[in-house]
Amino acid sequence: MPKMKTVSSAKKRFKLTGSGKIKRKHAFKSHILTKKETKQKRNLTKATLVSDADTSNVKLMLNMK
Repeated sequence: MPKMKTVSSAKKRFKLTGSGKIKRKHAFKSHILTKKETKQKRNLTKATLVSDADTSNVKLMLNMK
């Protein structure tokens, strides 16, 4: 049986933390930034964790399951 391939877009977008959680970046920070508040742009810069509902799907894309 052939090896499973990881989804290339997923390996570019997600990183693993030391405790095994999955880190991601926020959306809406790439363009049309003039109409967004400074506070919103600052908070979108920080990384966050993938929600529990989406964790299993992301792990499948990264071949961790």
